[in-house]
Amino acid sequence: MSTLLLALGVLVAVFVGFNVGGSNTGVAFGPAVGSGAVSKLTAGGLMAVFALLGGWTVGRRVVDTLGSDIVTGDPFTLSVSIAMLFFVGLALFISNVFGVPASTSMTAVGAIAGFGLATDRLNTPVVLEIVSWWFVAPIVGFWVSAVVGRYVYDEIAARIAVRQSEGPLLEFTPRPRLGPNTTMRELGGTTLVVAIACYMGFSAGASNVANAVAPLVGNGSLTMNQGILLAAGAIGLGALTLARRTLDTVGNDLTDLPLAAALVVAAVSASLVTVLSALGVPASFVVIATMSIVGLGWGRATRAEGSTLPGPTIDGVGRPAATGSTEASAQSAAATGFGTSGELSNEPPLAPTETAPTAELYRPATTARIVLLQNLVPALATVAAYAVFRFVPFV
Repeated sequence: MSTLLLALGVLVAVFVGFNVGGSNTGVAFGPAVGSGAVSKLTAGGLMAVFALLGGWTVGRRVVDTLGSDIVTGDPFTLSVSIAMLFFVGLALFISNVFGVPASTSMTAVGAIAGFGLATDRLNTPVVLEIVSWWFVAPIVGFWVSAVVGRYVYDEIAARIAVRQSEGPLLEFTPRPRLGPNTTMRELGGTTLVVAIACYMGFSAGASNVANAVAPLVGNGSLTMNQGILLAAGAIGLGALTLARRTLDTVGNDLTDLPLAAALVVAAVSASLVTVLSALGVPASFVVIATMSIVGLGWGRATRAEGSTLPGPTIDGVGRPAATGSTEASAQSAAATGFGTSGELSNEPPLAPTETAPTAELYRPATTARIVLLQNLVPALATVAAYAVFRFVPFV
């Protein structure tokens, strides 16, 4: 019976990790995919590798926090662990069906907290400390990105803006060399954005491998190493399959991100998540990254509102919309570092006061939907766990 339960627990853990990969790959590599730096398939493969690295190195402390610190005593029987992991996986699966990357850490902590409330074993000070970081970190990410968007982004875009050429970036004949239309500037910019996306994958693994296996590691059913390998493998599977919808949502629907914007969002959110994971705090990776995207867009919008050059509405971080005259589009393209076709341009940006006057650099309707589901999914896991462990005796 115990062997059968353990097998069921492993299957549920894989189910959770699969949904973690689907949810977090969109945030980690959405900016890179949206900017055209990597394909969805490549993003999934890189996510699998770097999530394993993050979980194997930094993620161990988060496993300890979720597996032993949130609930007092030794309550994680195998059946309890299976039930909690099922709540987490089900909630994340619902979010992935809607194509919205939900916060895996918030969902996992919510399920464990619901169990702790139902059994009167909740370690309230630890939970309050974790929740306080959930409020602070997204605010920090939003304002850091907003300041960059308002005051520094033009300079960053001017330094790394490149035209994405047709054909392969590199050729191997047999030694690697630049593609027929590739410049060194394009190679450098693309390499940089992919490297930081991998850094985001690392931070996602550090924060989220615990969400799939912490209860099983906490009750001794799996060793730490076994749990990390299991979770990382499941995350990789989700990254290669389920993540395609969240890659579209973050990379294309929320805002249109050029390489410069992708670098800003990735650097800010990944750094915050990695620091919190090193402290043993289950970081809300999805919320931090999403708020960084919104903050960058808002910072660019507030800058544009105070400028003087007439021009079309901007769709995305520095991207001119298709409406308006050709002359106006050309002026706005020069100001933002983009060509009129939406491709990255080599032309230097104009002076800060010559940016277009109005900008819709993030999409309020999509943002509201994402924020709503990012809070609804963890709440669903918390309430479901509390109700089951409180009122279903056999569990």
